[in-house]
Amino acid sequence: HVQLVESGGGSVQPGGSLRLSCAASGFTSSVYCMAWFRQTPGKEREGVAHISHGGKSSFLAGSVLGRFAIFRDNTNGTLYLQMNNLTPEDTGVYYCAADPRRASCGGWKEFQYWGQGTQVTVS
Repeated sequence: HVQLVESGGGSVQPGGSLRLSCAASGFTSSVYCMAWFRQTPGKEREGVAHISHGGKSSFLAGSVLGRFAIFRDNTNGTLYLQMNNLTPEDTGVYYCAADPRRASCGGWKEFQYWGQGTQVTVS
């Protein structure tokens, strides 16, 4: 069955960096778009970044543009989120999502599979 397993979360001081990873397995299709979402305290879940299967098309939310980067390694089925210059507003649970029904995410449309999340705390 499909599994998305996030790792790399933790606690960091403002201005610090973290790299999140999401290991994907169990997909019957080798083509799927992937994304990162986050749930920050007191707010609804929001999309952070998404990337097409081939990695040529990606999008970053305005709140993280210039600080975060999304990339993937399809040779090992892993999605990454490089987070730099972190602020306390970035604190939250970060979720990996994937959808094998489309190669390009085309926005924050419904994702079929979700990971369990990894906590990021900036303080």
